Amino acid sequence: MAGNLKNAVIAFLVSLPSILFYVFFLNYQQSPTGETSFLSSLFSWCFNQPLLLANILFFFNVNVLFWVIGQIQSSHWMIDLYWTVIPVMLLHYYATHPLAQYNWWRSRIVMVMTWVWSIRLTHNYFRREKWQWGAREDWRFYDLRRQYGKHWWWVSFFAVYASQQVFLIGICLPLYVVHSIDKALNVWDFVAVSVCFSGIVIAHYADTQLHEFVTRNNKLKQLGKPVVPNLDSGLWQYSRHPNYFGEQLWWWGLVIFAWNLGQGWTVVGALINSLCLAYVTLLVEERMLKQQYRAEAYSLYQKTTSVWIPWFRSSASAVKEKDT
Repeated sequence: MAGNLKNAVIAFLVSLPSILFYVFFLNYQQSPTGETSFLSSLFSWCFNQPLLLANILFFFNVNVLFWVIGQIQSSHWMIDLYWTVIPVMLLHYYATHPLAQYNWWRSRIVMVMTWVWSIRLTHNYFRREKWQWGAREDWRFYDLRRQYGKHWWWVSFFAVYASQQVFLIGICLPLYVVHSIDKALNVWDFVAVSVCFSGIVIAHYADTQLHEFVTRNNKLKQLGKPVVPNLDSGLWQYSRHPNYFGEQLWWWGLVIFAWNLGQGWTVVGALINSLCLAYVTLLVEERMLKQQYRAEAYSLYQKTTSVWIPWFRSSASAVKEKDT
């Protein structure tokens, strides 16, 4: 209980350095002193370089501070939680920066959807972690810890944090574009909204069905009964990873907003994220096949069911005949 409370306090306080610095910067812009000093030069740079400032704040507040806390606690749990929070923080940073210019309606639509996305993902995180703060770190970090052994202390800085900066800043570039260009709404904005909203809904139902499946299996274990080896109903009968598919729809929907504003280059963030998730998909499926009780069922599931994009399943009997 004490550890849970301590981690909650840490999670709430850890982002304060960036928040306080930015608030101080905004207040300074509203009432500049007019004198030439290091502070005025620093804030002048912050005023003219919003994207670089976001990266610098991320580097020191997330990469460095989170890493130090991870070393002290021997667990890098906090970056998982902040994956659901940092996009919201970046969104409001871009919207409130003195250089921001945007269509009010587009900005508010993106804000509402980003908050909905964040609340959904945060709820799923705590539901999965049984409403505990920092009870465990991502299994991928645990595997890397075992792989790198005594070198993990420094490898973790790059594998867990520096890489996350590339992903998070990259996939949030459309949020910057939305608050950098003032252009009237058009049909493509509604296409983007449809894609984003579809992604949120699909990910929510997929994660809920997965949670219910895991919960049922845990109850069966407690009763000493055989568990169900594989989830292949609901959305999961059309895709092996519908939650990943929904999450990708969300990010690619944001790209449509940016493309519509003439900044299609921001696709690079979503593309890198999708490539990374493709690799994660391989890791997850390898992990499934290593679990003896589900290996056979999952192997057949792989042959009959689409990886990401939902589609009709192949006949199991047809697959078996083809294999023979």
